[in-house]
Amino acid sequence: EQQRRLQRLRQEAAEYYRGQQVPQRMEEALNTLFPLRPADLYGEMANYFSKLSKPPVICKVVGRKVLDGVGLPTLEVEIHCTVKNCEKRICSIIIPSHFQIPDNALPETTEADEKERNDSVNTAVKWVNESLNTMLRDLKPTDQCKVDKMLGEYFTTKVEEKKEIQKQEEEAEEAEATPTLASCTPAATALPGQKKAEKTGFLSVAERMIPPAEPIEPVLCGSSAIGGTSLATAKAGATINHIPLYLYIALLKHEQKFFLRFKWNFPCSTLCPLPLVLSLGTTEKSLAPSSLHIRISPHKVSPQPSLLQAEESQLSQPFLIREMLQSPSHLLLCIYMCANKVIVFGFNFQPQALKRVSHLGCLIIGYDNLEQLLLIIQTACEKKGLKLGTDMYLAINCAAHELMDYVKGKYETLTGTFKSPDEMVDMYVELINKFPFIIALIDPLRKEDQQQWSHLCRALGSKCYLIAEEAARCISRHKTDQMINIPTCSGVVLKYINQTKVSDLIELTGHLDDQRHITILGSPDGESSDDSLVDLAVGLGARFIKLGGLLRGERVTKYNRLRAIEEELAKNRTLR
Repeated sequence: EQQRRLQRLRQEAAEYYRGQQVPQRMEEALNTLFPLRPADLYGEMANYFSKLSKPPVICKVVGRKVLDGVGLPTLEVEIHCTVKNCEKRICSIIIPSHFQIPDNALPETTEADEKERNDSVNTAVKWVNESLNTMLRDLKPTDQCKVDKMLGEYFTTKVEEKKEIQKQEEEAEEAEATPTLASCTPAATALPGQKKAEKTGFLSVAERMIPPAEPIEPVLCGSSAIGGTSLATAKAGATINHIPLYLYIALLKHEQKFFLRFKWNFPCSTLCPLPLVLSLGTTEKSLAPSSLHIRISPHKVSPQPSLLQAEESQLSQPFLIREMLQSPSHLLLCIYMCANKVIVFGFNFQPQALKRVSHLGCLIIGYDNLEQLLLIIQTACEKKGLKLGTDMYLAINCAAHELMDYVKGKYETLTGTFKSPDEMVDMYVELINKFPFIIALIDPLRKEDQQQWSHLCRALGSKCYLIAEEAARCISRHKTDQMINIPTCSGVVLKYINQTKVSDLIELTGHLDDQRHITILGSPDGESSDDSLVDLAVGLGARFIKLGGLLRGERVTKYNRLRAIEEELAKNRTLR
């Protein structure tokens, strides 16, 4: 009886292995490896048979509440896959938060923002650990389009649920308010904010002068779960295929079907995005209140300069050099040196002039006007043997949306100095003509001033980049009736936050390329040490990357990642 049982088991085993083509595969492996005579025969056999294993599938998606670079809560998403019958943790990403960090917020405002942020992160963690974990189970992490489609459908369902809840709440409020309104109907009662306008007429005139501000785009509580899961899936796909994330993103963008073994090739030669380094800013009401970005073009280094070459040949000095020039004006000159950027700025040193270093890594200073600051920078560069417009270029973040006085209907460019949108256009034209080394203006106007954007593009489009950051709608709003609505500008700053998916970025950057707009990948305020943004910028072919100042580990990590990618591309001879 025991022999018959063993014979039956042998027959079943033989049939099972023949059904899986094991004898044939074993013969092929032995015939292939014998001419090679590898030193580690069993290691080479393991590599050979690993190619025949089933592709990994997602078995678990984990959401976790973590802290970002400034100690505030954000979302981490972790992907686990079944690889060769074993569960393995593949990768994780931390998605930055869309919440801005105000400099002088009121305590009650800060408390409300913290509560909203905590609620959003907690909801995102719940979505990932419950719904998305179940929904994505047994899917291939390399099937990015399918994953993003399912995430998009899930998000749409949540949006509809939110609208239904809001509708029910509004109906309940109306039902409660109806008896009160019927019993007491005050005659000709105006809102407090309208009373003064009715007497003076100033507010109503201003509202007719300029387009009103668009309402703030609502953000669904927990939406970061969508963007975090999409990016984590892409990183898992890259990890499983043993290629860097930037290459995986580039292959997805170019729609290349690839079967990767032990070597890979970049789809085409590429440029590393040029970093816009945040240098200085001010909290005062003045033009360019946000920041000044400066970068150096190391033409003197070599015919084909790189970040590393520039650093080795020109920037071997310490990271920060401070000089106090002994002059009646007490000019303070500061120079930051790193990679292929020299960040130079100066200002008239007065009491309280040097405010502090912001969380974005730039010095906060006080100065009389922008032209004064530019002239000081120009003089400082000449003293260091750097010529603006050849060795160094400037980009100004104008943050026009912060300058608008809606009562007067004008921009307050300096304290007490107001300009209409048309006067702003004339001012920028004069500024660029006087300082041609300024190669970019970021948010020179509000997004509502569409006519002035068109005038500015016609006047300066051939002289400098006109970039929309806050003036551009979020990625999800760029899509209207399957069409991409690009502002009238040279390029757009894109941020990977909330419900943004990898497929959305690929589609949008493709349309930007077709329309000859430049793409800039930017990091939001609430960033972490996760450096996936740099891989996204390289893979998507972004022209610039906006990472903030050269301070704090969460930003320096990204700059180091950019240098490592450039070195890798140069080594593979795919860097141009």
